[in-house]
Amino acid sequence: MTHTSLRLRLIFPATVLPVMALAQLGNTGSPHVGVSVPAKIGVISVQNALTATSDGQKALQSLDKKFAPKKSELKSLSDEIDALKKQLETQGPKLNDDARANLARQIDSKQKSFSRAQEDAQSDYTEQQNDIVQKLLEKLLPVVDRYAKENGLILIIDGSKPWPEWPVLWASPSVDITKAVVDAYNAESGEVPAPLERGVRPEKTQPAPKE
Repeated sequence: MTHTSLRLRLIFPATVLPVMALAQLGNTGSPHVGVSVPAKIGVISVQNALTATSDGQKALQSLDKKFAPKKSELKSLSDEIDALKKQLETQGPKLNDDARANLARQIDSKQKSFSRAQEDAQSDYTEQQNDIVQKLLEKLLPVVDRYAKENGLILIIDGSKPWPEWPVLWASPSVDITKAVVDAYNAESGEVPAPLERGVRPEKTQPAPKE
């Protein structure tokens, strides 16, 4: 029997997480003509960085807690629909036509109500989550800019997702500055991020789906 799934996902739109070139250094010229200085490039997972900062973890946990009642409400409605479907499956052959049709109408009506409520909850959750992301980005980007200048980077690329969805085909771990930027952000904010549960990746912070 198919179970209706409840899924409130954490979504980072591509419009919010572009490829970044943030290394406009103050001193781009070399005082020695003919001296070649190796270019330094960094790769950062903006998505991971945002959810790994102390501010990001607290904001997203608070958002999940805010939507917990709605999640419970949707789960109850989903369970009710599943119970009615099971009733129709087991008792349907024993019911007369009118009773069977009435039960089917109840299922259909509740299914439509569930779908509308789920879509509204997902839309509201995503909108508020995107507001959080935008505010975090406004605080994170200056940290990335300072880090680039202090470390002589000429280019920083966002590698939040694997190629070909994102532009980074391959990068050595030695050029990954995600943790360094998160540490710098947390140091500036004066807070230490809460420890993550074992096996939980930062980008997976989201309301758990109903099995």
